[in-house]
Amino acid sequence: MMMMMMVVVAVLHLGPFVSWRSGLVLLLLALCTCSDAQHVAAATNPLPAAFSDLLPHFLLEPEDVYIVKNKPVTLTCRSTPATQIYFKCNGEWVHQDNHMIERSLDPPTGLPVMQVKIDISRQQVEKVFGLDDFWCQCVAWSTSGTQKSQKAYVRIAYLRKNFEQEPLGKEVSLDQEILLHCHPPEGVPPAEVEWLRNSDLIDPVGDPNYYITIDHNLIIKQARLADTGNYTCVASNIVARRKSSSATVIVYVNGGWSTWTGWSACSTTCGRGWQKRSRSCTNPTPLNGGAFCEGQNVQKSACTSTCPVDGGWSAWSAWSACGVDCNVWRSRECTQPVPGNGGRECQGLDLQSRNCTNELCPQTASGPEDVALYVGIISVALCLTLLLIVVILVYRRKKEGLDADVADSSILTTGFQPVGVKPAKPENSHLLTIQPDLTTTTSSYQGSLHPRHNATGKFPTTNGPLLDPLPDGRHTLHNGKLTPDPTDFMTRLSTQSYFKTIPRDMANTSYGTFNFLGGRLTIPSTGISLLVPPEAIPRGKIYEVYLTVHKKEDIRLSLAGCQTLLSPIVSCGPPGVVLTKPVILSMDHCAEASPDSWVMKLKKQSYEGTWEDVLQVGEELPSDPYYCQLEAESCRIFTEQLGRFTLVGESLSMAAAKRLKLLLFAPVCCTTLEYSIRVYCMDDTQDVLKEVMQVERQLGGRLIDEPQVLLFKDSYHNLRLSIHDMPLAHWRSKLLAGYQEIPFYHIWSGSQRSLHCTFTLERISLSTCELACRLCVWQVEGEGQSFSIDFNIAKDSRPLDSEFLCSDSSAPALAGPSAFQIPYLIRQKICSSLDAPCPRGVDWRLLAQRLQLDRHLNFFASKASPTSAILDLWESQHFHRGNLNQLAGVMAEIGKQEAMIFLVTDGEC
Repeated sequence: MMMMMMVVVAVLHLGPFVSWRSGLVLLLLALCTCSDAQHVAAATNPLPAAFSDLLPHFLLEPEDVYIVKNKPVTLTCRSTPATQIYFKCNGEWVHQDNHMIERSLDPPTGLPVMQVKIDISRQQVEKVFGLDDFWCQCVAWSTSGTQKSQKAYVRIAYLRKNFEQEPLGKEVSLDQEILLHCHPPEGVPPAEVEWLRNSDLIDPVGDPNYYITIDHNLIIKQARLADTGNYTCVASNIVARRKSSSATVIVYVNGGWSTWTGWSACSTTCGRGWQKRSRSCTNPTPLNGGAFCEGQNVQKSACTSTCPVDGGWSAWSAWSACGVDCNVWRSRECTQPVPGNGGRECQGLDLQSRNCTNELCPQTASGPEDVALYVGIISVALCLTLLLIVVILVYRRKKEGLDADVADSSILTTGFQPVGVKPAKPENSHLLTIQPDLTTTTSSYQGSLHPRHNATGKFPTTNGPLLDPLPDGRHTLHNGKLTPDPTDFMTRLSTQSYFKTIPRDMANTSYGTFNFLGGRLTIPSTGISLLVPPEAIPRGKIYEVYLTVHKKEDIRLSLAGCQTLLSPIVSCGPPGVVLTKPVILSMDHCAEASPDSWVMKLKKQSYEGTWEDVLQVGEELPSDPYYCQLEAESCRIFTEQLGRFTLVGESLSMAAAKRLKLLLFAPVCCTTLEYSIRVYCMDDTQDVLKEVMQVERQLGGRLIDEPQVLLFKDSYHNLRLSIHDMPLAHWRSKLLAGYQEIPFYHIWSGSQRSLHCTFTLERISLSTCELACRLCVWQVEGEGQSFSIDFNIAKDSRPLDSEFLCSDSSAPALAGPSAFQIPYLIRQKICSSLDAPCPRGVDWRLLAQRLQLDRHLNFFASKASPTSAILDLWESQHFHRGNLNQLAGVMAEIGKQEAMIFLVTDGEC
């Protein structure tokens, strides 16, 4: 009977899932086997009479599980007291054969315990169609009734690969809040999220500055410099572990100005001048691409200094009465005016005396003591005279020995008219053709005149062993020895510790051997030269002098703030040699010079390798060993010390600008569909132009348009380059963005080598040869230039540098008179004629004015021979294009016909 009731209950429970016919069949089977089942149940599941009225109680219910990959899962159900336990999954009974049954007794109560397990496979779960989830529950029977367990859901675990939202990189300022979003991939069970910084796990508990929100976003409450890094969102569950792409977070620091320094002393000691103060962008220093400080780092202010008052003598007082010593006295005082504000004291005597009796004072007879005194004085005078004669004789013999190695006097003069050449005479030729009176010259050398720029006539090799012609027509001074070859010279030079940094690039190095006659070194096509004036090297000395230009990337020169490199880095040496007057170093610069926009400083490298400021352009003192004459595109540096130099500029405002030269190159031959155009943006100096030309010659490139100059301002804006108006039917650009950009600091520092951008174009077919487009280069919110390109890439035959690279045909080294326009003896006469001050001002000052060099009068006046310094500067400026006729005209205008300037033609110069 009990078995029949159980069957009826089971049929009732299965009601929704079985038909009425199936239920009827089950009921008939139950009636037929009722007696047998009761017998079996009584035999197999007897329940004590005390517990026969208890409902089943679940000791273990099935729980939710996940199927990982293809591994089946097991559901377990345990109940007491229970006679039968069956699993029902998704409303259908699990076949009895799939149940794993274990029976036992509960020791404390003696009740029967029944445990049933079933396995669920991935295929079973996947067969369920149209249901949200696959579920199972177990049903336990006892003699008193049934109990159902909780539903256990079986799900297939997975984790998709792609994040629904990945973190994005950010650049934030210090102390700013940072929010990084992360939406993990879809998965079952839902993925857990954690964050990594540079592969290290972020622990919000250990570092409260981090906070992970409930929706998995990362918040950095206050950005610190240490928070800069790569952040990754990691999602994981029981199936897999996924990482998002890294988001780079940069915490930058915007620069801040330091406090102003105190005002400097007034630039003048008398009258109106200016003073300045400065500040630096170091409070804090810009970091990680932070903005540089806005505004000026130097301020100038007008100032007025009280002028010094030099003392002046008052009138002499009246003579005193004649004293017992037969003398009268008179005095004066330094009171008209009294010296003040640092002015000079009066020069001269403030007391005078004279005899007042016309030598009629009574004379006492000389005693024996006076006679002995006079004898002693005479003896000492004779001894000193003899000693002086001996010294003079020794000095003359030594001087004759020193001068034995000097060339004969013919090298001290050069004529302007070769034999057989009769130049045309202008109207003032009577002033310019006076023959030199060599007997009245202050020089002790005499000799004939020779043409200066003809190598076969300038230095007759029979005159002496000091000057020998080199194979290429150059002349080098030596002391009766063969001239060393360049490799030997550089090898010897590099063995000394200071010169180990000198590059062995003979294309960018010149050298020569010079004595007191001076000479000139030039690095061809760079605008760099070194003039060694006559008498700069002491007589009796012979120096091996070199001149070289360095590649900027080979020299470590640190620049601060708004500083920029304006010139090449040039070495001349050897350093430490004794010079009796300044040499002149000439080199280009790229500053658009404006006194109100720049502070330019000359830097020199010390023996220890540090760079020092030795001169501020415009504030030179005549007593300084350095002086700079700044021209529009070049500078002339007077220096009494050889070494390594460069010109550095510091902008005072955003109006300060550098000249950039823009060059376009393309391949000479193109056999592929791709065609590249290289755009160089470089400092407007000849040495950089020469370097780029050499690089392109090696690459097989050619200029495709004329170079242009762009003014690049200190506005912190980048340089942009773009290409336009290209025929899309035949060409297309492979540039993904609309333009290319060169960062501001890469250009402004001046230390980057050959900055350029490449535009890669692709033609539709190999038969396309005509290229027409427009290429633009401009500074953001600044000036720009454009190139109109229109040529045939297959037929264009323009040379690389025939017109744009300034060729220099002169020899790299010239020694003696060949290095100068003005002959030595005529130079001596000009100096002796103009050095002496003239009351009417017809002296060296008028010469400086006529040559437009009068702004350097104070510097010239500080030299022993102002005229010599003026002529040295003229020689440095006009060696390649000097016009002696013009100089002769200037001498005639100031009325110095006796200066012996000759009229010449350009061919004779």
